[in-house]
Amino acid sequence: MYDGRDLTELEGISPHMWTDEELAFFHHGMQQLSAYLNIQGNSRHKQILKEIERRGGLQKVDQTFS
Repeated sequence: MYDGRDLTELEGISPHMWTDEELAFFHHGMQQLSAYLNIQGNSRHKQILKEIERRGGLQKVDQTFS
């Protein structure tokens, strides 16, 4: 279960400073809602994806986000 910072806390922070768990959690959520994201949401999701790629992908992260 994700127990980290919420998106409002992370909004002013570059994804370079996010944890792997935060990247995985918000990538998963945005991926599920991608059809409904506005321009800003799509832009933030792209930043998250670029950071995940920069790190070489996500290593084993707990994927239970419920």
